[in-house]
Amino acid sequence: MTRTHRWAATAFTCLALTGISAGPAFATAPADGSSLATDAGFLRASHQGNLTEIAAGKDAQKNATTDCVKHVGKVLVRDHTKLDADTKALADKLGVDLPVAPSKEQQDTLAEVMAKAGTKAYDKAWLDAQAAAHEKTLARIDNQITNGKNAQVTVAAKAARPVVAMHLDMVRGGECHAAAAPKRIHAGNGGQAANALAADVPVVLAVPAVAVGGVLVAAGAFWAAARIRRNDNR
Repeated sequence: MTRTHRWAATAFTCLALTGISAGPAFATAPADGSSLATDAGFLRASHQGNLTEIAAGKDAQKNATTDCVKHVGKVLVRDHTKLDADTKALADKLGVDLPVAPSKEQQDTLAEVMAKAGTKAYDKAWLDAQAAAHEKTLARIDNQITNGKNAQVTVAAKAARPVVAMHLDMVRGGECHAAAAPKRIHAGNGGQAANALAADVPVVLAVPAVAVGGVLVAAGAFWAAARIRRNDNR
């Protein structure tokens, strides 16, 4: 097993063990041609994106060299924690199972950025990765709004769009624009959680303990794995 594969396996084994997403009733989307079969993929991709941004945001708060990037990282954790609470609630309501970890592509991108922790290259790599990720997320949201079949999922996409667009404004072009972030976000049913996070209320008081525990351990797993990789490279 290569060093890269070893640290990645460590990170995502830890992620799986956290139980970030408790599986709802169905292991797969309905195969009966219902609208949910079309829209379940959007919910799954949204959840994976949220997990990725929460982990990236926490890592930036620890390892970024500029206050601007640290602040953007804090905003991503705040907003994607709220968005993920909404995504999981809707998935549970519709009986859609959610992945327990980001996609391989997202894992690889996180690994590349985290490997630069402690160097001047970290902030730029982090901003570039976030710009690319939020452009993809915005395109996925727009596709759901245009082509989605399930009204509830499409409403959720419309609620998430201004938040994701704001995030893209903060990192557009791989440059940091922390002033683009509002102090609060109100979209969706998780507004109370987002507002509490914006006011620096401990996250454990704002969202369900199980979800928060999974997110915190997941971020810790990414950090620990990145440390393993940096030690291997020395």
